[in-house]
Amino acid sequence: MCAVRVYLGLAAKQRDVRPEVLDRVRAAIETAFPVPPEVIRGQEWHGRGVSLFGWSNEPDDTRLPRLLHDEGRIVGVNGHLADPADVSRLPDPDVGGCFSAWIAGDGRLTAATAVNRICPVFYAETDDLHLVGSRALLVHLAARPDERIRYDVLALQTMARQGYFLSDETPYEGVRALRPSSVVEIRDGRRTITEIPMPQASAPATKREKRAAIDELAQALLATVAPLRSAGEPVNLALTGGRDTRVLGALLHAAGVPFRATTNGLDTHPDVILARRLAARLKVEHTVIAPPQTEEKDAVLVEHPLSRAWETLRTCEGMTSAYESIVGYLPYSGKATMSGQGGETLRAGSLNLLQSDLTDKALLRRIRATFIKDEGLFSAAANEHAREIARPWEAHGNRLEALDHIYLWYRVGRWQAGARAGSLRRGDPVRPYLDNRVARVALGLDQAWRLSEEVIYALIMRFAPKLKDVPIEGKPWRFADGAARRWPWEHVPPPHLPTVKTGGGWNWRTSPGEALTDVLRQQVLGSLDALEPIVDPDAVRALFADPVVKKPGTAWHLYTVSTMLTGLYPGKEPEGLGRITVSRPDPGR
Repeated sequence: MCAVRVYLGLAAKQRDVRPEVLDRVRAAIETAFPVPPEVIRGQEWHGRGVSLFGWSNEPDDTRLPRLLHDEGRIVGVNGHLADPADVSRLPDPDVGGCFSAWIAGDGRLTAATAVNRICPVFYAETDDLHLVGSRALLVHLAARPDERIRYDVLALQTMARQGYFLSDETPYEGVRALRPSSVVEIRDGRRTITEIPMPQASAPATKREKRAAIDELAQALLATVAPLRSAGEPVNLALTGGRDTRVLGALLHAAGVPFRATTNGLDTHPDVILARRLAARLKVEHTVIAPPQTEEKDAVLVEHPLSRAWETLRTCEGMTSAYESIVGYLPYSGKATMSGQGGETLRAGSLNLLQSDLTDKALLRRIRATFIKDEGLFSAAANEHAREIARPWEAHGNRLEALDHIYLWYRVGRWQAGARAGSLRRGDPVRPYLDNRVARVALGLDQAWRLSEEVIYALIMRFAPKLKDVPIEGKPWRFADGAARRWPWEHVPPPHLPTVKTGGGWNWRTSPGEALTDVLRQQVLGSLDALEPIVDPDAVRALFADPVVKKPGTAWHLYTVSTMLTGLYPGKEPEGLGRITVSRPDPGR
């Protein structure tokens, strides 16, 4: 389970951390922690040349390890450990859980990321100080001699392209994200960073080796949910007819963890049909939440983009686009919920899953397109910066592995890490696929084998063989598509149920209409001076030339960066903004 815990460590290069810096940190937390000030609970520890701050919105300090855990050294854990007793092992890279760690003692400060850096660590330095923290804005504010924020505009080119960071940069000048499976240590004022190598993937050659590999992955997954047996009430699993949540339902069943299932959709949708069958086979309570069945409407009213951008900047620190729907704040709850977030890790990552052509040329093209999207929209400096970031990945000898690691480093470690900050404010989401030990075991399995989906199918058969005859929703199992042969578990999966297109496919974000396009246009074109270092102004004007913008995702990304650079946050929440009417597109036009 996870909850928002915010940490900031300070290590002086010479003697002690100056009192005015400590006061600046205490004043900055309300700006950097996206929860109501009255729910923030903090602790501090100060030693020779080192200070460690911890804050949480948890109502008390009963969850282990404690906010600042004292066991002869001071330890802070952002996220959770699979076994709280493993706090004594940190920063051991093989510890299970979904976490980053801070360790403080006299003259010594250490911070460490897990293999997917889903709980990030950010670091910076000044003339007399090293800083490491879990919120990039907090690190920046603590490092600044005044309250003025300085943005790294060139670094924001990747935000404007993709809506998240495809680098270790942040929006804030001088602040960087620690890489996956890395340790930053400051000892007596000197900083060193150590990267622990990614697991070396290998392909099992025999059925016995395959069984052993599946056994290891199964045990790692079982360890992530074992603590839920004593949760006191059933876990709520968001269950669909797809792959990732099906594995989780089977996992909870095998682990003996009480759970209930919830599915959103109409009774005729394959997700609902198959989720009902899965729940019945597993003998668990199942609730279907149908969308509102109201009279057809030709328009919706949506919040003003400026309000949406303000909350996104506040929660995700400028590392997620306002195009994304961020989970809003609710008071902390200890109820355990579970979804399939990060499940692509067991299938070689979402970038590989997008590929039907697995030739070297096609995979290289995918790598380049990931980093250098919409080249004509950006400035020469921005494009060269993107190419520089892409070069090490283009030079990687194993393209499948490169795309697998790009997914983990950036899609999980930057995009998901930023976007999930909203949900973490609410309490205890359980994410087995994001567990450090699970991810490390998965990365050690050959990418082609994982991509075949044979691995996750074998897990379902291991955890709940009673599900073997329940079809999959969407596309066929990759390993069985077009095949008529029998598999090591002596079972051929049943035919899949194709995804059904329904009338609910219209989305106001992707079909913004003229009124919303005009609001996005006015903000972006009105701040081209701020964006000019990373965009081609004429190309951006052309992007908004039509009454309805044709690339709404890009428009939202540019809008987000524009509002950031023009000072929307930190600042007071916008007031008095009317809602925007977005009309349903006319199919005849």
